[in-house]
Amino acid sequence: MRSGELAKLTGVSTDTLRFYERNRLLPLAPRAANGYRCYPQESLARVLLIRRALGLGFSVAELARILKARDSGGAPCKTVRALAAEKLDHIEAQMKELARFRKELAATLRDWDHRLASARPGKPARLLEAISASPSRPRRPLLKRTS
Repeated sequence: MRSGELAKLTGVSTDTLRFYERNRLLPLAPRAANGYRCYPQESLARVLLIRRALGLGFSVAELARILKARDSGGAPCKTVRALAAEKLDHIEAQMKELARFRKELAATLRDWDHRLASARPGKPARLLEAISASPSRPRRPLLKRTS
């Protein structure tokens, strides 16, 4: 099938198919006499697998290593399992950090509501100054993605 057809069936663009080829996720497609790529039928399942793996958080580099091993006759199942477990651990850590952040932000809003309710009309409540005076620690960016 040609790249446009494969792209349509898998919900990606033809540029994405070329990206997958350049990054060794998808084997290079043979070319027809007119120069068009002609993907074999199994490319459909491969692109869907790639999309799902990327959606689960595997990086392009990780997936390229896994698929190279598999295409060479290897069974990288334990590697895949270990990488997925690392991703789950990372998500769990992010969720804990988000819960801490949520709690801190809710407390800040309660404090600000109190300050606004007791502020004199027309006078600033100095909300931002209140957070700079709070004893909380500086935080690292949330949801930082690792490869």
